[in-house]
Amino acid sequence: MKESGVHQMNANQLAIHGGPKVKTTPFGTGKRFGLEETRELIEALEQNTLFYHSGKKVKQFLHDFNEMYGVKYSVAASSGTAAIHVALGAAGVTVGDEVITSPITDQGTLIGILYQNAIPVFADLDPRTYNIDPASLESRITPRTKAIVVVHLAGNACDMDPIMEIARKHHLIVIEDCAQSFLCRYKGRLVGTIGDYGCFSTNDFKHISTGDGGIITVNSGKEEDFRVVHAFADKNYQRFGGHVARDLSHLAPNYRMTELQGAVGIAQLKKLPWICEKRHQYGERITEGIRDLPGIQPHHVYEGNWSTYWFYMMRVDEAELNCTRDEFSRALAAEGIPNQAGYIPEVVYLNPLFQKQQAYLNSHFPFDLSDVSYHQGLCPTAEKILQTAVRFGVSEFFTEQDIEDIISGIRKVASYYRKSGQE
Repeated sequence: MKESGVHQMNANQLAIHGGPKVKTTPFGTGKRFGLEETRELIEALEQNTLFYHSGKKVKQFLHDFNEMYGVKYSVAASSGTAAIHVALGAAGVTVGDEVITSPITDQGTLIGILYQNAIPVFADLDPRTYNIDPASLESRITPRTKAIVVVHLAGNACDMDPIMEIARKHHLIVIEDCAQSFLCRYKGRLVGTIGDYGCFSTNDFKHISTGDGGIITVNSGKEEDFRVVHAFADKNYQRFGGHVARDLSHLAPNYRMTELQGAVGIAQLKKLPWICEKRHQYGERITEGIRDLPGIQPHHVYEGNWSTYWFYMMRVDEAELNCTRDEFSRALAAEGIPNQAGYIPEVVYLNPLFQKQQAYLNSHFPFDLSDVSYHQGLCPTAEKILQTAVRFGVSEFFTEQDIEDIISGIRKVASYYRKSGQE
């Protein structure tokens, strides 16, 4: 009995302190691209054109996407960043307008706002989902507010019903940033089909990849809206059928998708349901495996929603576990579970771009049109999320054993620190 007790004590010892690691086998991997993509690429090259308007691949990619999402119109773009810029430009967001969005996001959410010379305004977040808090959102609305860009972070839907109600009340445009949330559902509805526009990314770090690329859904279903979006992605040229109109009325960028991207996208879309289903299953299993742990807050998905877990992010209660978030992160890594302390280093409004109010080199425009402040404490919940979060990857190529090892690693580290704090 004595030897058994010693063995159990050693097994519970953290790997970072010399104990045995939880994860001793490699994580599952797989090939994202194969013969399906190769065949589509060969067909694209055999067309003797790689221009989206002349070829068939981008058109087929969008047709397949529209069928999957149940929308009538969508437009291809060169990136997810471009997709958001196109939506903002087509919606008429312009100089001095304010656009409310999330402070925990990628720069790609913000670039289009600033390129339209509008002012980003940041609302605070739900502490459990890490998505925009409707009450905070409404509190940020001013007479200059023109649009809302909601970010469905990590495959988890924002609370869209109250957001849409607020938008209708204040006559605001809603753009959904779905870069991390393919096939994610809010109360049964696909995100990206709820607001006025949905924006998707197909860069190499998303559920599916075309290298780079993006899609904008036009959710009004109106042809005139589709034409405006389509034109804004292509220098404001009206390029429909055999006719091209170059009578430009205002500035627009060139964000066209190539036939090569479209070809890869056709093959990738066929894999998307499987990818999202596996990630959903794995993310839900992780939550089930750690939900009873004191001091650990799982990545919360509201009942009735369906997450596709681009990554999994939990929060650590440092007081309850008697360790810092960084200590927890290092201990978990030593157990063989790669992770990151936080998601981005700090909320985006604390970046030098906002602190110096310099979107363009040697200029304070368009910030000098506004009195919006970007001080620390502006979004206290968002700031606290990044200070207490631990993020780790979820992959469709993981095995069920990989997921059980992630759960075991989290449980081991959390239990160790909690017990050590009680001794």
